[in-house]
Amino acid sequence: MTFIRRAGIAGLIVFALSAVVQAASLPVIRLTAGAGSLDVEVASNKSQRSLGLMNRASMPESHGMLFVYPAPAYFCMWMKNTKIPLSVAFIDAQGQVINIEDMAPQTQTNHCTQRNATYALEANRGWFAKHGVVAGSQIIGLEKAPQGEY
Repeated sequence: MTFIRRAGIAGLIVFALSAVVQAASLPVIRLTAGAGSLDVEVASNKSQRSLGLMNRASMPESHGMLFVYPAPAYFCMWMKNTKIPLSVAFIDAQGQVINIEDMAPQTQTNHCTQRNATYALEANRGWFAKHGVVAGSQIIGLEKAPQGEY
């Protein structure tokens, strides 16, 4: 095996392990949305938000990830290096769902908030519809999340 190939494989292993370490180090809170509850990992700084759920092979049904931003803003999500089909709910500072988008794995299509948002909540694709969460729904428990950082 050539040096370059070994270095490439080693780099992939380190990247995959960093995702596992990050998942273990993120705080987890419980949110209630519609008729369901989610245990969510909280990504509250730029590096955590950038990694998100990348490189994970699966996610339990009642789990997700909450992205917390430091101030309300217009932003987009994409699925590069994300293997799990997801839905994302964009949420304002008062906890109200702005819009929900379904996202396909391993794509770079932008899925954007329709107006300024403070949070993005990712769950397995279809979770929001299954639990009656629509635009205008209230997400309960966001006050337990750490403040967003730049």
